[in-house]
Amino acid sequence: MRILIDADGCPVVNESIGVAKKFNLESIIFCDTAHYFNEENVKVVVVSKGVDAVDFAILNDIQRGDIVITQDYGLASLVLSRNSYAINQSGMVYTDENIDGLLFSRYIFKKMRNSKVRLKGPKKKYKSQKVIFKQNLEKLILEKIKK
Repeated sequence: MRILIDADGCPVVNESIGVAKKFNLESIIFCDTAHYFNEENVKVVVVSKGVDAVDFAILNDIQRGDIVITQDYGLASLVLSRNSYAINQSGMVYTDENIDGLLFSRYIFKKMRNSKVRLKGPKKKYKSQKVIFKQNLEKLILEKIKK
């Protein structure tokens, strides 16, 4: 089991690395050339800029049982299809039970934006969400280690 981090715009990179170290798991940061990470004892995979370039790099590297941290529902869906696990930066674990609904809501919101319907942006992130993320990531790791 490894932790793969979709680091483009990810606010919980440090928390993810900390949890990986706590459980003695390898963590890998995936980002494009617009980002820079220099974390000790953490592999960083840098790909060229491009739509979904980081997502494809993650999918090319993923192994059964890995955990991917991403806010991208599409990537999460593909991760689940590879017998791996996905969690977002707020601590929501993507599952076979919730991914279809999330993808459908993404589709509806995109249709609304394309028809010029004004939608509110994402809610402000709070420090407490990082705590919830860490707790849920640790819980996910413990559940999967027991299997």
